[in-house]
Amino acid sequence: MAAEIVNQKDGLEPDVIDPAFALHRGGKMAVQATVPVRDADDLSLAYTPGVAKVCSAIAEQPELVDDYTWKSQVVAVVTDGSAVLGLGDIGPKASLPVMEGKAILFKQFGGVEAVPLALDTQDADEIVDTVVRLAPSFGGVNLEDIAAPRCFEIEARLKEKLDIPVFHDDQHGTAIVTLAALRNAAKLSGRALGQLRAVISGAGAAGVAIAKILIEAGIGDVAVCDRKGVVSGDREDLTEVKRELAGFTNKAGLTGSLENALAGADVFIGVSGGTVPEEAVAAMAEDAFVFAMANPNPEVHPDVARKYASVVATGRSDYPNQINNVLAFPGIFAGALQVRATDITEGMKLAAAEALAAVVADELSPERVIPSPFDERVAPAVTSAVAAAARAEGVARR
Repeated sequence: MAAEIVNQKDGLEPDVIDPAFALHRGGKMAVQATVPVRDADDLSLAYTPGVAKVCSAIAEQPELVDDYTWKSQVVAVVTDGSAVLGLGDIGPKASLPVMEGKAILFKQFGGVEAVPLALDTQDADEIVDTVVRLAPSFGGVNLEDIAAPRCFEIEARLKEKLDIPVFHDDQHGTAIVTLAALRNAAKLSGRALGQLRAVISGAGAAGVAIAKILIEAGIGDVAVCDRKGVVSGDREDLTEVKRELAGFTNKAGLTGSLENALAGADVFIGVSGGTVPEEAVAAMAEDAFVFAMANPNPEVHPDVARKYASVVATGRSDYPNQINNVLAFPGIFAGALQVRATDITEGMKLAAAEALAAVVADELSPERVIPSPFDERVAPAVTSAVAAAARAEGVARR
């Protein structure tokens, strides 16, 4: 559709036809100075000769870079354009509107400065090397829209090499918000996480991360399904990531199809983009939860899910209980940067989920198990919880 708009022959500019193009013309970001340069005195302080004093001080005490530059307040939003939204592998140039959008969400919702960096390579070694070389300019790295399984390797290697937070939002942001919503859904139904059996459709970046955080949080059991069915130890076609996944999930030893796994399950979590038959949803346990998060087309349409589930969540903004990563990543980085953390640990992720759930803990209803992205309580709550967890886990430097 976008290509048709751009290539039309009637002579009208695209932004006359579509307001999305009008909004994006010229980009969505700009650099703004935080100090004035009004006269020669200002210039001598902001640039030469005054800047030399600051440079010399940092050369002698490198840690001063966090106090006298923007480094400690800015995140690099890094992508290779290989797994963008619902668009797939569209490359670095076409990914830039999304990366700009991510950057302005950092600022709008968390007060965090962010710079989009779209890299013209999909080679893991080259991505890691590039980010490591750029890292002195940034206080954190948010990996975005990098395809699995490459994203797992890149994140792990960067976390090992860098002393600043590295966070793949497609994995962990989704997982944190999902856990927060699930905590509240369980509370609403009078159950503990340990009493629930969940089935995840999708064994990519988000599915793997959700499984890990649910296990960390104490869920009763969770099985993950890919296109060929339940990820289980008896399968011989598993990748290294899926073999690891099979090792810590599916205590019940389920095999076969997604539909088989859903029989009697308490929770469905969809991050696959597939379609789940209505009869499979009907076979779930009483008072089940359906979190069908594929966007724009959920794996289970909300109208169908409501026939059988007590709580329904989607990835869409036009239905209640939107599982939206913007509820997590701005506050997570704000908290990590606040204490100049060297890492984002599992404990910090769990703390973020607990804080997010607590925002609406006294306002729970089937249509409100997670806050709105525009709830002004969200970012401060997540920021505070993450900062406290960083100090408790020994990764804070202030």
